[in-house]
Amino acid sequence: MRAELLAVGDELLFGDIVNGNAAWLGRQLADVGVELTTSTVVGDNVEMIAARVREALGRADAVILTGGLGPTQDDLTREGIALAAGVALRRDPFLEATLRRRFQALGRQGPVGAGFEAPEMNYRQADLPGGAEPLPNEVGTAPGIRLETAGGVVYAMPGVPGEMYPMFTGSVLPDLLRRAGEPAVVVHRVLRTAGVWESVVAQALAGEVDRLAPVGNPMIAFLASGGQTRVRISARAGDRAEARRLIEPVEEAARAALGIALYGVDDDTLEGTVLRLLAERGETLAVAESMTGGLVAGRLTDVAGASAVFRGGVVSYATEAKESVLGVDPDVLATSGAVSPEAAAAMAAGVRDLLGATNGLAVTGVAGPDEQESKPVGTVHIGMVGAFGTLTRSLRLPGDRRTNRIYAVVQALDALRRILSVHTC
Repeated sequence: MRAELLAVGDELLFGDIVNGNAAWLGRQLADVGVELTTSTVVGDNVEMIAARVREALGRADAVILTGGLGPTQDDLTREGIALAAGVALRRDPFLEATLRRRFQALGRQGPVGAGFEAPEMNYRQADLPGGAEPLPNEVGTAPGIRLETAGGVVYAMPGVPGEMYPMFTGSVLPDLLRRAGEPAVVVHRVLRTAGVWESVVAQALAGEVDRLAPVGNPMIAFLASGGQTRVRISARAGDRAEARRLIEPVEEAARAALGIALYGVDDDTLEGTVLRLLAERGETLAVAESMTGGLVAGRLTDVAGASAVFRGGVVSYATEAKESVLGVDPDVLATSGAVSPEAAAAMAAGVRDLLGATNGLAVTGVAGPDEQESKPVGTVHIGMVGAFGTLTRSLRLPGDRRTNRIYAVVQALDALRRILSVHTC
C-alpha cells in the first residue's frame, strides 16, 4: 500500500510550527510496511487543499491529512476534502449533539461570565463531507474524517499531536492495515557514527549500497544531523526474525567498513557511550569548556547515572579564568593564545587536577561570528589528559556560531571515546 501525507496550515508554511507530525507518521507507517511516497505542506486555502488531495489520490492508495479541523474560519480541511471529492458538506446531527453536551459538561465560561454559550462556529466541527465517516477524538473536540473515493481513501486528523497520535493508532492505522491485507513486517537497525562527514560514511558503504540496489531489500539510508550520521538498515519480510536475518550480513559489512567511526546502535548516544567506557575502566571525567559554554557537561549529565563517573565541569570562558581557575600557565596564554592546542591541553590537565578526576577533557575555539586572536571562525582545539597521556586534536568547522558549538561538543566527546576505545587501562 502507498500513502501520502498532507499537512495543512499557514503556520507550517511560515515556520511558526515545525511539522513534527510528518516525522512521527512516517515512522509509524514505515514500521508496518506502508510505503510513504510523498509528504507535503499546504496553506489554509480550500482550492489548494482540494488540488493537493486530488493529486495525491492519483498516485497513492491513501491520503492522510493533519490539521485544519478546528472551529475557526481558517480551518478549511473539511471544505478542501469535500471540494476534492465533488461532494457537499453536511452537518452531522449526532456529532453536533455530542459537541453541545461536551461543551456543557466542560462548563466553559466566556468573557461575560456564567451562562455563556459556546460560539456557534464551534459546531463547524460537526460538518462532514458527504459520504464521510467521523473518527472519534477522545482527547479534543474535533472529530477526524474518513472518506472513500474512487481514487482511494482519505483520512483527516487534528494537527494537535496529543489528539492526532491516539486517533491514528486507534482508528486510522487499523483501517490501513485492514485495507493492506497482511503487509510485510519492516525492521530497522540503526548504526551511529560520529567524527566523520555523511559523505565519508556513504563512500565507505558505497559497495554495499550498490550490491543491495537491484533487489531493494534490505535498504541503506544515511541520516545526518547534529554532527553525527546514522546508517539505517531496513528489511521487509514476513516476520521479524526473517527481517533480522536479512539485516545481519549488511550490518556486519557496515561495521567492518565504518570501523572506529561506529560508536553505537539504535538508541545508543555518544555521551552514553563515553560514560559507559569510563565506567568499564573504573575511571572518572572532568571537563573544561570555553567556546561550548557548558554544553559538553550538559550532554553528559543528560544521561541517567552520569554522577557515577562524571565529577563536574568548569566554564572558563574568559581568558583570565583559564589562568586563575584552571591554573593554565600565563606563558602558554601569552605565547600560544587561549585558542590553541597548548591551551586545550593545559585546560584539560587543570580541570582534572581541580576536580580530582582520572581524565580531563577540554574544548577551546572560535564559535563566531568574529575571529579571535587572528584565528578563523570554526577553529576548535580539544585537549585530553588521562592514563593515555596528553593528547590534542585540532579541526576547523564550517558552520555558524550555533552549529560550530554543537559540532564542537560532538567532536570533543568523540575524540575522547576513540581514545578510551583503543587505549587499554
